[in-house]
Amino acid sequence: MSSPGLELDGIVFRQGGWTLAADLVVRRGELLALIGASGAGKSTLLSLAAGFERPLSGRILVNGRAVTDLPPASRPITTLFQEHNLFAHLSALDNVALGLDPGLRLTAADRRTAQEALSRVELETMAHRRPGKLSGGERQRVAIARALVMKRPVLLLDEPFAALGPALRRAMLDLVSRLARESGLTVVMVSHDPADARRIADTVAFMDDGRILLTGPTDSVLDSPVLPELVRYLDPDSDPGPP
Repeated sequence: MSSPGLELDGIVFRQGGWTLAADLVVRRGELLALIGASGAGKSTLLSLAAGFERPLSGRILVNGRAVTDLPPASRPITTLFQEHNLFAHLSALDNVALGLDPGLRLTAADRRTAQEALSRVELETMAHRRPGKLSGGERQRVAIARALVMKRPVLLLDEPFAALGPALRRAMLDLVSRLARESGLTVVMVSHDPADARRIADTVAFMDDGRILLTGPTDSVLDSPVLPELVRYLDPDSDPGPP
């Protein structure tokens, strides 16, 4: 079994009267889907891993190295949000190249790297288009290409494809899965839709009210739910018995 790629050890976070307390281990090269109802704490957990929120206690490690005290930009983690964060005045190529140098002081090799990343997401012919001339799916492909050139070992996906139609959403999930496995990335994907997990995830972690209640192989977790909370999440009309 591979060593941990991302580890959240004894993480505690409070916001008002709500508390998140979670442990999570994601193996190197593993693709894990974090599922649960709205308000369960999924996005908050990703924000803690990425450094956008600070835990009250606990440790965050990437490939065995503690990153708990590092700011987001210094962590070996890339996050993709539903908002792709592209700059409207820059071309697709330059938006990708920001992942190499935020000041766009680019060498010829840097431009080749950015162009190759666009090719990997099948946008090589659109390198000079600005985001306003790209579709929603194409803009997300540019964001994925930028994540690739950053070469950080952990990729966090906070429902980046939620606004896309079903066919395009499936295509984007397949693209992320292919690129992640080619690059050996450790991936955590937040999703409200168990079908997303079934499509690409090796492992599922189920979260409810700030706690990770269950982690296991995707098919085992989703095909034979044993927790009443998970049964209710997968089928709100079911009657799993007393909680």
